[in-house]
Order: sequence, then C-alpha cells, then structure tokens
Amino acid sequence: MEFKINMAAVLVSVVANYIIGAIWYMPLFGKIWGREMGYDPNMKPDKKLMYKGMIYMIIGNFLFAWVFAHNTEAWRFVPGMNEMSTFSKAFSSAFFTWLGFYLPGFLSSTVWERKSWTLFFINSSYQFIALIVVSMILTYWR
Repeated sequence: MEFKINMAAVLVSVVANYIIGAIWYMPLFGKIWGREMGYDPNMKPDKKLMYKGMIYMIIGNFLFAWVFAHNTEAWRFVPGMNEMSTFSKAFSSAFFTWLGFYLPGFLSSTVWERKSWTLFFINSSYQFIALIVVSMILTYWR
C-alpha cells in the first residue's frame, strides 16, 4: 500500500479551515471569546499584527492539513477500516485525533493556565469541527 496525498485537497482544507475559523471566532463566538481572553472590546487591533497573525494562521492551517492528510491515509492500514464507510473513516480519524491530541491540551490549559471553561468549549469545539470538515475533504477527495 502507498500513501496518496492529494495536494489539491490539502489546499482546499486550508481554505475551509480558514473560513471555519473566521466564522467561529468572529460572528459566532468572537465577543465571548474576546471577553474570556481578557481583550478590550473597544480596542482595534493593529493592522500589521492582524496581517502577521493571518499569515501565521495560514501557515499553521497548511501544516495541520498536510500532516492530517498523512493521518487520514494511515487509517487505511488499520484492520477492518476497508469495511467501514468513507464517512465513518473520516469521522473516526477526526474524532480520535481530537480526543487524543487536542482535548488533553485544552483540558490542561484550562486547569493550569486558569482559562475558563467557556474558552475551553469555544476552542475545543472549533478544533473538533475543523477536524471533521478537513477529514471529510481529505477522505472523500483522496
């Protein structure tokens, strides 16, 4: 068996993750997230800092999608996976990645960094949704 990484799917995943993040952290939960992070709602961010953040976010989204493409491919080697539907494969890859790699970090930061449980739910649910969407793109568009 060989690993097939569809770079077009990876790039579409980067764009999808960017859009999800923009919706999640602006109109849906932007005000609550900002309050929980301790940001002044009246302060406008520096444009230079915003552009720098967007560039780093796109780089991070690319690394996330590219590595996750390898992760979703690796699921093909798990015994019994060929009998599962494409949806089940994609969901399993996303859920177990979130459960084992993202959720523990969010739990730790909530306790050790004294972040709120509201922030925990906003951030961890965003990562879960992003993982599911990206996993679906990468799995269906293999």
